[in-house]
Amino acid sequence: MTESWMLNPSKSPESFMTDNPYRRAEFHLSAHTLSQCPPDAGREVAFVGRSNVGKSSVINMVTGRKALARISKTPGRTQQINYFLVGENTRLVDLPGYGFARVSRSLQAHWVKTVNDYLQRRESLCGLVLILDIRREARDEDLQILDWCAAVNLPVHILLNKADKMSFGAAAKKLRDLKSGLGDGVDAQLFSALKGTGADELRRVLDGWLYDRDSRLGIRE
Repeated sequence: MTESWMLNPSKSPESFMTDNPYRRAEFHLSAHTLSQCPPDAGREVAFVGRSNVGKSSVINMVTGRKALARISKTPGRTQQINYFLVGENTRLVDLPGYGFARVSRSLQAHWVKTVNDYLQRRESLCGLVLILDIRREARDEDLQILDWCAAVNLPVHILLNKADKMSFGAAAKKLRDLKSGLGDGVDAQLFSALKGTGADELRRVLDGWLYDRDSRLGIRE
């Protein structure tokens, strides 16, 4: 965490964007069902979390593109599977938020089924970034996501977002407590989409999943 802007005020958030390969990410398409997704080839990493957890802001921070993923004051605006191309065969995926959005029960049920099917059937999916609000406890939906991923041997990286809302000591304790209960294939870190805290660390995780051909982290069995 010593590289973070939050702990090093002399380093601005913009400095984290230097030589950031994810800056080339571009919106590709939105899919309402799995059949509308791009061909299931190459590698992709998906981002998921509750509707008010700051998922779009995380994607914008890690890519260094302020308006790549749409940010709204109304939770639940991501109502489809949004694809962003990073390279010819590499993609970042923004999954629909869950748990808070003021939408119909039928649409919420559709999101649950679609996300479940996506996590279990998408062969090019090599890792999942699960975003939690550090100030809140994990909810049933979050735990269900972890169960789904464990069932298909999909690696998960948890972001405790909004770490800037806590003192460093309190945030570090939350991280230690969370890590003590994690199973195999799951890791976690502190993150702040507002300050840039943890952006470099997250990019290294994405690099391992998307580009490290010698690593089995991104290969589902």
